[in-house]
Amino acid sequence: MTASTRTNDCEVAVIGAGPFGLGVASGLRAAEIDVRAFGSPMGFWRDNMPRGMRLRSPWRATYIGNPDGPLSLDSYGQQVALREPLMLENFVDYGLWVQAKALPDLDTRMVRRVEKTGAGFRLALADGDAVHAGRVVVAMGLKNQQLVPAVFNGLPPELVSHTSDHTGFEAYRGKRVAVIGRGQSACESAVLLRKAGADVELVCRGDIHWLGEPSKSGGQSLRGTISGLLASPSRVGPFPVSWMIEAPGLVHGLPVATRDWVNTKGLKAGATAWLLPDFEGIVVNANRTIVGAAAKGSGIELKFDQGASTFDHVLLATGYRIDIGKLGLFEPEFLETITRHNGMPILSSGLESSIPGLHFVGASSVASFGPLMRFTAGTPYAAQSVTRLIQRARSRTGQRATVKLSPASMSAKSH
Repeated sequence: MTASTRTNDCEVAVIGAGPFGLGVASGLRAAEIDVRAFGSPMGFWRDNMPRGMRLRSPWRATYIGNPDGPLSLDSYGQQVALREPLMLENFVDYGLWVQAKALPDLDTRMVRRVEKTGAGFRLALADGDAVHAGRVVVAMGLKNQQLVPAVFNGLPPELVSHTSDHTGFEAYRGKRVAVIGRGQSACESAVLLRKAGADVELVCRGDIHWLGEPSKSGGQSLRGTISGLLASPSRVGPFPVSWMIEAPGLVHGLPVATRDWVNTKGLKAGATAWLLPDFEGIVVNANRTIVGAAAKGSGIELKFDQGASTFDHVLLATGYRIDIGKLGLFEPEFLETITRHNGMPILSSGLESSIPGLHFVGASSVASFGPLMRFTAGTPYAAQSVTRLIQRARSRTGQRATVKLSPASMSAKSH
């Protein structure tokens, strides 16, 4: 860490240009707060998710910082024909549309390091340049957070990969592939692999929990109808916990142990029932425990608690485990000064960490504000919370806005 009294280049720097980064940065700019945003727009969604994927979130909970108004999905949908469930490609295009309207000056350079200075923070960029900011908002989502079970450590990518390693599955046509997991990512990846011509077996520790399960006759079951009536707007988590999840501020006020329980319930593995019609031909090998994995010939052998099977490839749909140390932004000594819980920062109001002026939004804020922060439905809360905290801090110091809005930003704000 270095000490400095130099004038900062901006009041707030936002690192990351996915839904949370775009949502927070556009909210700050609309409030005339001097903000600079960095990152590849919708980069993780474009480079780490498979084509043909559909969003689990319902339309009414899919937006980037603005559920209503000129930057909402409804506004975008008036210009482009869309249908629910929303395709990945459509959501990426929506994000790029938001960026073009609200943040046309997005800096696409990557931030390699964040250091504390006397006046705020220094951001070291990949090209050797540096930017100084009074505050930093980290919105890097699931970058580098893949969960790889220890049994697969050391195996080559030709045999084992994570779902986030792929934008498509065409390379597995005619191959026998094991998909590990039972959540949305696992089930949808199995469907996409099958459509690509792979022979697919889904291996999981328990039965698949289908969300909104239809009846055998093809219509909505009574259970599914009741579930729909009781569902919260974002449909994150089971009833009635789902309604608590809708209020991140309420979750934040819970005791730590209770909040951990809510997070576990809210992020429990489940898959949307609209995948079921495409599940024909996929073998589900449930209630199995993998005790070993090793290369065998040109393939990979999975050893179970009982028996073994050989595959051409194993696809890990094992999700993510958030640890801000894996973001690569902080030197070890700086990282140690950030108070954390299970790898995630402990955040106060405004999603501010134990380091004043350093904020975390999105997946990194789940430990403090609940499961909604893993979904696009959490972007308005993040944007509003960070903006309000900065505005309160300004009112205490008498600081005034210095931002110069671009014509595009002014246009988006005025509509």
